[in-house]
Formats: sequence, C-alpha cells, structure tokens
Amino acid sequence: MTLTITDSVGERLDSYLAGRLPALSRSKIQSLIKAGHIQLNGNRVKARTSMKSGDTITVDIPEEAHTELIAQDIPLSVLHEDDDLIVINKAHGMVVHPAAGNPDGTLVNALLHHCAGQLAIDEDETRPGIVHRLDKDTSGCIVAAKTKPALTGLVNQFADRSTAKLYLAVAQSPPKETHQTVFNNIARHPVHRQRMDVCNPGSGKPAITDLHLLHTEPDGTSLILCALHTGRTHQIRVHNRYLGHPLLGDPIYAKPARQVVSVPRLMLHAWRLGIAHPVTGEWIQNEAPIPEEFHPWTDQVTERLTQICAIRDSKEFDALW
Repeated sequence: MTLTITDSVGERLDSYLAGRLPALSRSKIQSLIKAGHIQLNGNRVKARTSMKSGDTITVDIPEEAHTELIAQDIPLSVLHEDDDLIVINKAHGMVVHPAAGNPDGTLVNALLHHCAGQLAIDEDETRPGIVHRLDKDTSGCIVAAKTKPALTGLVNQFADRSTAKLYLAVAQSPPKETHQTVFNNIARHPVHRQRMDVCNPGSGKPAITDLHLLHTEPDGTSLILCALHTGRTHQIRVHNRYLGHPLLGDPIYAKPARQVVSVPRLMLHAWRLGIAHPVTGEWIQNEAPIPEEFHPWTDQVTERLTQICAIRDSKEFDALW
C-alpha cells in the first residue's frame, strides 16, 4: 500500500495512519513503523516523524503466524475449581498464554487439557479463560474463567479493583520505611521495550502498591508483603526498584553484581488471591503454598503470616501494622 501526503502537513506519521487505517490500533502502527514495515519516502523513520506535502508512505503489513491452541497434558496445582472457574498455583517459569517465542507449554495449553476445552472465550481467542496475568518468572495464584458469566464477572472485578491480591517478595536491601504506599504512573520504557518504568503523571497508567516490611536478614535481604490495588505489567518489580531495593533474582530490574544472595529465580510469589465468585457471590480466598526458596525469610515470620491468613476484612489488616 502506498499513500502520498497532500494534506495533514506537519502531523505525526502514526497519528496520520491511525486515522486512515482504522483496522490497526495506534500501538500496532507504531510497532510496524519500528520494525520497518511502514516507511516514509523509502526510509525507516520514527513514529513521531512529522510529514511534509508530497511525502510517500509505504505500508507492508506482514502476515501474522497463526498460533493454533493445543491441549497439553501439563501437571497443574489446582487451588480451587468449580463449574465456572479454576484457580491455579502457577509454577515459576510457566508462561500464561501462547505468544511469539512461546507457542505452547503455557498455562492456557495446560488448562485446555485439564478443563477438556471448557474455557470462556472473549474477543481474543488466543487467551481462553484468561482474565489477568502473572509474569513468567512469578509463581502463585491465578484465576481462569470456564464460563462466559464467570469471565464477565471476573473481568469486572479486576477492573474495579475489588479483588484482594497479596504477594510475597524478597528484596536485595531493606526498605527505608516499614510501611508505605507507592502511587505513581507506569509506562513501557521508551528505549528498553522489555522494561516498564515510572513516568510523568500525564502518561502511562496509575499504579498503586502497598508495601509492608515483614523481616530483614543480617545481610539486608528483606521479605516484603505487597498488596496490589492495580495490576500493571511488572508493577511490584518496578515499584521496588523505584524505591531503591529491587527484588532478588530479577533479570530485568536488578543488577547481578549487587545481589548479595544467590537465588535460582525471581523472588516474587502471588501468595493470596481473594475474589467474589462471579456467579454465586461467595467470597473465595485462595492461598498458594509458599515456595521453598522463600523459606529462609518466611520461616522467621510464621506467626505474622498466620495472622495475615486469618484476616477477613481491611480493618483487621490495617490493625496489624
């Protein structure tokens, strides 16, 4: 496809194309520009490039490889299951859904086998049942929908922040404050696209995390309880790095030379997930067993963790600190 500019002089390239190629999202257009599939006057340019009269835009949209979803007999640790939903203790190292570089061996492939294909599907057919995600390197609680009403109800709960999400994290150094709330905006790093970063309030998306220090070892490594109020990509990892204490074993946000303890994985675990059953309304509190790698820290605060497990409302939780 070739377009010649006769109007919209001075407009950004991506903005111009977004108005003329409605089938493509602006982010998709930007990725095509970055990959060189959209060029200006035969040259690779940036999405923000301003256009001049007479400029020629060439658009070459590659065919996307179709990922066929297959059911795979992969062992799952099931925390709760009924006719409408299933809660899994996702293993560290497991990708949630198929994508480029991970066509199979994912949680979705395992769920398709376990649930005999009974997973709810919305607009994105490549992610049946999925209503939220965990990073590949994060273990712990994740819920999937088996029916359409469950899918709709769960999506709404995550959107209106009525779920209760508690994570255990081990940082390479102690926080400066015992209890604090981080509230800022997070966006993808403009250069290092695998990373997210704190950004100006006018960009990105709001991200809110409560952090509570549970225990600090003599070497400074610290166990932190993180309560998520939003669910941005890498949110806990970004916020801990922002505060100056990145997580142990983090391959993106921590520098290996500063890791005082050698660990075999990212030290982040989705410990507890509370949801209202989207069909019955019953509150379901799920808890993923704490991985062995966390025990040197969690064994020091077993009484406090037991107290947290017994909590039933936010007032009781606040009274602990």
